[in-house]
Amino acid sequence: MDNLNQSPEPVPLIEMAGITKVFPGIIANDDVTLQLKAGEIHALLGENGAGKSTLMSILFGLYQADKGTIKKNGEAVRIHGPKDAKKLGIGMVHQHFKLVHNFTVLENIILGAETVKYGVLKLDSARKQIIELSKHYKLEIDPDALVSDITVGMQQRVEILKMLYRENEILIFDEPTAVLTPQEIEELMHIMKNLVAEGKSILFITHKLNEIKAIADRCTVLRKGKCVGTVDVAPVSKDELSQMMVGRKVSFTVDKQQRQPGETILKVENLVVNSKTHGKALVDNASFEVRSGEIVCIAGIDGNGQQELVSAIAGMINPDSGGIFLEGADITHNGIRSRGLAHIPEDRHKHGLVLDYSLAFNMILQNYYTPEFQKNGILRFKKINEFADNLIETFDIRCGYGSRTITRSMSGGNQQKSIIAREISRESKLLVAVQPTRGLDVGACEYIHKQLIAERDKGRGVLLVSLELDEVMDVSDRILVIFEGKLVANVKPQEVSFQELGLYMAGSSRQAAA
Repeated sequence: MDNLNQSPEPVPLIEMAGITKVFPGIIANDDVTLQLKAGEIHALLGENGAGKSTLMSILFGLYQADKGTIKKNGEAVRIHGPKDAKKLGIGMVHQHFKLVHNFTVLENIILGAETVKYGVLKLDSARKQIIELSKHYKLEIDPDALVSDITVGMQQRVEILKMLYRENEILIFDEPTAVLTPQEIEELMHIMKNLVAEGKSILFITHKLNEIKAIADRCTVLRKGKCVGTVDVAPVSKDELSQMMVGRKVSFTVDKQQRQPGETILKVENLVVNSKTHGKALVDNASFEVRSGEIVCIAGIDGNGQQELVSAIAGMINPDSGGIFLEGADITHNGIRSRGLAHIPEDRHKHGLVLDYSLAFNMILQNYYTPEFQKNGILRFKKINEFADNLIETFDIRCGYGSRTITRSMSGGNQQKSIIAREISRESKLLVAVQPTRGLDVGACEYIHKQLIAERDKGRGVLLVSLELDEVMDVSDRILVIFEGKLVANVKPQEVSFQELGLYMAGSSRQAAA
């Protein structure tokens, strides 16, 4: 009788059943089933290359499944492309933003959903609506700014507003917090909860277990393309989730011994970088040193001059004044090749990789001209492939065809690992690492942190730029806080709290940064 009184389980809003997707050399999704309930935040968790983005790209119509069915409210649907997805009320914020860089923020948001009257584009009502949306969800943007001129964090806001502007009811967030500051992440979590309260349902891809525990109702875990299981988030621990994800126990503490730093490797003196548009100092009289056997972290809220500081050090832009010295030599105006440093850039697609090159060619971008890889101007392909295959194995880079894999076909996390492998393998006394664990799963983060500390222990100087406060506190030997282009604090992690660090990052507190 009890069974007769129980109401039937409601039909899932979205059901993906038996989804299989095969790419050359790799099974991305292997008979995966996922159910999204109306009004829930459903997390999708897995290692880099586990098939999470592929599965969501199938739901959004970017890929077609080889097998399986998709149902909405219990009825089978065919999603041939993003237009079909949008008709079904499905929107997606992609891990790698789909923005036109020479368009304004406003133009990007309305692209594909423009209002036209008598053949003329009507922007006034769209501008008003977008400004109202940005205020309502606390996603403040400048609608007239070119996307090429705004920070990565701001580009994330534009992607979210694109989805909200289209009034989608099913929202897919693919690694939405990978480029956001702790404050922005907290705001986004609040926004997502408000969206659900307003009747929307969210699929949320993330590697960050804290975020899953903070916001998700249920979590589906993928491992190597297969579905490990779906769990209610509240009763499950982070350790259990991480073990489901990687198949082993993961340490959440960074094992790091104290070291006495050696000689100065990098010296930056009174560095100034002015904006090319309004003349304001983006880097304002910055001076600091990085010594051998030391990890120095530049911490700050995104858009406070970190990008310009690193670009000047790496030789990607010329500073307006000041000096940069590497092992005592003035490299202020040297070309990138003659800098003699390794650099993991913030934007892996723009500055880190040539996506249509093979993985092997990407691994030798900075040293293809050396005798190891060429003779009399002819590339030594056997040596190049051997070098790449060794890095692929050492850094556990998941790719379908080894060194011959076209880099564009790899997952974002494995693209990141390939850059890290290349830069760590280079013979240089200084490693500049900008957001090195961006988009990486907990197992990969654990490995990269160990690598950075190992490089420090070999006597290398490491300049780390990170927005992840846990990473800043756990990995650094010294922390320099940047605010509005100025270095406002120089502290050791064991002598500062998260709250104090947050005050420095917000500009509420300052000290002399020697």
